[in-house]
Amino acid sequence: MSVLQIAWFVLISVLFSGFFFLEGFDFGVGMAVQSLARNKHEKDQIIETIGPVWDGNEVWLLTAGGAMFASFPYWYASLFSGYYLVLLAILFGLIIRGVSFEFRHHMPEDKKEIWNWTLSIGSLIVPFCFGIMFISLIQGMPLDANHNMSATFSDYINIFSLVGGVALTLLCYLHGLNYIGLKTTGPIRERANQYAKVLYYVLYAGLVVFAVLLYLMTDFFANKFIITLALVVLIVLLTVGAHVSVINKREGWAFILSGLTLISLVALLFSGLFPRVLISSISPDFDLLIKDATSTSYTLKTMSMITATLLPFVLTYISFTYYVFRKRVKHTHVEAK
Repeated sequence: MSVLQIAWFVLISVLFSGFFFLEGFDFGVGMAVQSLARNKHEKDQIIETIGPVWDGNEVWLLTAGGAMFASFPYWYASLFSGYYLVLLAILFGLIIRGVSFEFRHHMPEDKKEIWNWTLSIGSLIVPFCFGIMFISLIQGMPLDANHNMSATFSDYINIFSLVGGVALTLLCYLHGLNYIGLKTTGPIRERANQYAKVLYYVLYAGLVVFAVLLYLMTDFFANKFIITLALVVLIVLLTVGAHVSVINKREGWAFILSGLTLISLVALLFSGLFPRVLISSISPDFDLLIKDATSTSYTLKTMSMITATLLPFVLTYISFTYYVFRKRVKHTHVEAK
């Protein structure tokens, strides 16, 4: 493997990390619209916290997919064809979630509730399906010598992938609750804090089950014991830190630590995959490796130069957007509209 091949594998993991850190709280906020808010004013207040940023956060997913297509075309082809139905469900969730922001804005009050539900349902579908996809992927899928995937229902849906889907959904929901606590005032802020306090205990149980299944159903501990154990411990410590921050009402720290938990989870998955991009459950000889999945050296060099040129502008724009909309959304301001 060349340095550029490894660098682009790492970059794709960074893009997914950025997606789950930023879009993760979007999903959590979307789920909270129907589960946390108790009236239309609170629902408007919750949605207003992500109104200026949600569409920009989704760009991280598009960039990750585009980077995978350009730098790892064989990975892209096998993954997107093998997970066609799962990715279709993710796309459906993103669509109904995306249109709900605009449609609810133009609907009369008695029709808004439909789009509140589509927002919450779409926000739940996407992280759950991503959890299903990534966890089934690290277990190994029936990948043949030509890297074609011929999977059955049980390859996608099994106890480990379901645990992964639920765990990722819960992580995003808690990340969203922490963001709501950071960005709002009034009763909704206090309620988000109370929900998070309780749900972190549920997450602890989920992390224990996840760690056990990771040991039993993947080769992560067998192949990379130290780094896998270190990242699992880090995820637990970050979760505990976020929970303690919630209890002490240190909302900024709670949000940062819950986001770092999601980043650590992505790091765990990608470090366990390395130097593979897809694992074959048929034979280790059929694993798709980084060195065999990448584009030409010229393509990687060209993409690297373009990325180095444009990335500072993109990060500056994102930072500026969050700076402009940094203030809390006040409960009284929403009611006055």
